[in-house]
Amino acid sequence: MAEFPTRPPLAPGTPPILQLRGIGKFFPGVIANRDVDLEVWPGEIHALLGENGAGKSTLMNVVTGIYQPDEGDILLDGYGQVFSSPHDAIRAGIGMVHQHFKLVQAFTVAENIHLGWDEAPRLASARAMEARTRAIAEQFGFPVRADARVSDLSAGEQQRVEILRVLSRRARLMIMDEPTAVLTPEETRELFRALRAFRAQGNAVIIISHKLDEVMEISDRVTILRGGRRVGTYDTAVCTPAMLATTMVGREIVRQNMRTRPPGAQPVSAAPVMGLRDVTVRDGRGVEILRDVSLDLHGGEILGIAGVAGNGQRELTEVLTGLLKPDRGQVLLDGVEMARIDPAAFAHAGVGHIPEDRLRSALAPALSITDNMALREYAIPPVGRGGLYDSGAADTLAREIAQVADVGIPDFAMPVRNLSGGNQQRLVARREIRIAHRVLVAAYPARGLDIGAIATMLSYLTDLRDRGVGVVFISEDLEDLLNVSDRVGVMFHGRLMAVVDADETDMETIGLLMGGRDPSTLPMREDGR
Repeated sequence: MAEFPTRPPLAPGTPPILQLRGIGKFFPGVIANRDVDLEVWPGEIHALLGENGAGKSTLMNVVTGIYQPDEGDILLDGYGQVFSSPHDAIRAGIGMVHQHFKLVQAFTVAENIHLGWDEAPRLASARAMEARTRAIAEQFGFPVRADARVSDLSAGEQQRVEILRVLSRRARLMIMDEPTAVLTPEETRELFRALRAFRAQGNAVIIISHKLDEVMEISDRVTILRGGRRVGTYDTAVCTPAMLATTMVGREIVRQNMRTRPPGAQPVSAAPVMGLRDVTVRDGRGVEILRDVSLDLHGGEILGIAGVAGNGQRELTEVLTGLLKPDRGQVLLDGVEMARIDPAAFAHAGVGHIPEDRLRSALAPALSITDNMALREYAIPPVGRGGLYDSGAADTLAREIAQVADVGIPDFAMPVRNLSGGNQQRLVARREIRIAHRVLVAAYPARGLDIGAIATMLSYLTDLRDRGVGVVFISEDLEDLLNVSDRVGVMFHGRLMAVVDADETDMETIGLLMGGRDPSTLPMREDGR
């Protein structure tokens, strides 16, 4: 693929909004970026691609003042800049929507929108901030509950708040790290319309994404990083998704139908290994967020769960893993009601959990990689012996998990937050698979992963299926769901609308169910379907 370092037509002498020259960033034992050059011009949407751990997020953290570069220069509008903090970057017109949310969990949506905003009115009442927040949300087409506490929001709703914070500050350069990971297709279209309008005003956007079809749709140029270095910059018009994927990972990616079971795979069990009976959950306001949900999960099958973010998926995973006690209904394991609803009891019974937000729910970011890998086994031999913690055994366990997950780690004592999001996800998945003797509940396990890592993550699920484990796989990617699931359930407003055989359905039918519509009531099409 030929490199095309072209740019949109500009007035003579117009400098790039952003220019990076020879940027290098190093951590103990890790080269995150080395000798990276990048130019982003006014009036363009620039995609930044690369495998997990390629250095994309680190590079953008350098641009936004979160990290200081160890080598190289940052130029804004042709002038050298030093950003000692994110606030400096924001004041210079650079805003970033992070993959891992930077919201204050105890604050409301309105308080988060106004936090640190120079234009926020002084001594504004909660009602005034909420009114301004609703007006901002309406302006940009992202509905939010202005008075809701962020800790009570789903991942998708929190993402909307992050995007609104940046859009409201009128940044000239907007950096978005996996911005559509938790958005519905319609929300994605609304976001892209907003970004195109932003670009038309002479501003610029950098999008970090692993969704290659979206990159092809929205970007003008693409820069690819591999191993912390820039491979090249290309006009999107001359690229294809397959070409981008091959350039990104250095090899051809072949997508397979993963529902096919290999010889020797365990058959689907006759009796359910786990089940729910008429489960209802209410939130702090008494609103039903799960309503009369009943389902069966069999050993040796993958039960996919589809639905727009915020329709009860998070609460469903928490019920299935002992994090949330139902207000009404039963949770069954091997046909017997669970007497104790807490995560330790479920883990002891062989239920693993890959949560939707790894840094918030699966990892302790400030603790070492070793400590994080021992979280599920600290009380059992060989890590836990007679009430004592064996640090040597914990280190051995962490190294075993990293080896199976194919994650290279130079220093297991460093905080787990220093790893890329994709490598964190792989480690969490392998840690949970170790205890998932009966059931694995995987919520959005491929979110934020590159195309190669997604294939690896899905293979984890099918390997467990073939060993006779029951897998609940929650995802907003319908293609992935249909590729691996035996059956697919659809959530809408806290209800399980239907459970259908994957072989007998399609994305259109699931999409209708996600919107609360019963496909059987629709007029028949001319082709008889």
